[in-house]
Amino acid sequence: MKVGLNLMFLVDAAGGAGRYASELVPALLEADPGLELTVFVNRDAPASLEHASWAGDVDWVRMPTRFSNRTHLVGQGAALPVIAARRRLDVLHSLANGGPPVTPRVRRVVTLLDLIWLHLGQDWGTRGAVMTMAVLTRVSARTAHRVITISDAARDDLVQSFGLDPSRVDVTPLGVRPPETQPRRDGKPPTVLCVAQKRPYKNLAALIHAVAELQAERPTLVLPGAPTEHEAALRALAERLGVADRVRFHGWVSDEELDSLYAEATCFVLPSLIEGFGLPVLEAMARGVPVACSDRPALPEVAGDAALLFDPTEQSTVTDAVRRLLRDATLRGELAARGRERAGQFTWRRTAEATLVSYHRAADE
Repeated sequence: MKVGLNLMFLVDAAGGAGRYASELVPALLEADPGLELTVFVNRDAPASLEHASWAGDVDWVRMPTRFSNRTHLVGQGAALPVIAARRRLDVLHSLANGGPPVTPRVRRVVTLLDLIWLHLGQDWGTRGAVMTMAVLTRVSARTAHRVITISDAARDDLVQSFGLDPSRVDVTPLGVRPPETQPRRDGKPPTVLCVAQKRPYKNLAALIHAVAELQAERPTLVLPGAPTEHEAALRALAERLGVADRVRFHGWVSDEELDSLYAEATCFVLPSLIEGFGLPVLEAMARGVPVACSDRPALPEVAGDAALLFDPTEQSTVTDAVRRLLRDATLRGELAARGRERAGQFTWRRTAEATLVSYHRAADE
């Protein structure tokens, strides 16, 4: 089978969608060595891709567009279908919420990661970004031969919100790569880590309030992630609550830097109001970091019984979850053990195999 992967969204700070793309490609090649992959990227694609272990096993097409000025959307709709047809691809898979609605002689598969933008509107992003998503995702969902999503919760949301036929939607849960051996070294003072985009729906303000309320424990809160406009409000909150010295704002960090942050964390807490999956929860579990997270979709589906769950809209429950993890070493050990076992059930090989099934379904329709 000849498959094209539309990665024209991929940049250094692509977040969970970027992790999905970079891990899925080698997993697909491993799951089906006979697969012929053509990878479409833009001029802003990470240079590290060229040095990946699998880079020589795919055919690269670098489109003359930039992600930063959204010309990649024009390239997706106009140039990509022509190139895909000329290369006689069987399937074109767009991995990040949208792709070309028409691809003559090429079957279309699109991954719709979530509909958070639909439910939160401008709390998710700018008016322009929300409008772009509204058009791109709806058209892509209705014109694709198969739609992939990454959790049962996201599938149910897509079916209900877009009126999709459930038989056209395939669920391919994400995976987590087993970390290289790195000793855990709990931070002193105790350290709470949250790996999340700095957007209102991630509810990071609840963690800053928790830090202020935990006077006895005096934890440090670590917030890595690319800067956003919302970060200013979070910094102002930390100043107002008198904990600015205990809230560390990092920008985008490399994989190596992120591994160091996980190694130093006493616990990992994700208080999101909504998630399409919640990959950082698995990444923390795979590294033996005890986890607490909100009870909102799709986090319970991912965490199972390996995390403390709390209501993210009740500050007392957020603070109590953090307090329990910081004070109870036995609980941390139990959650760390259950977390490693839980994370082991989510592999990129499993993601790839489910994705290949979706490709064949598209090709056979």
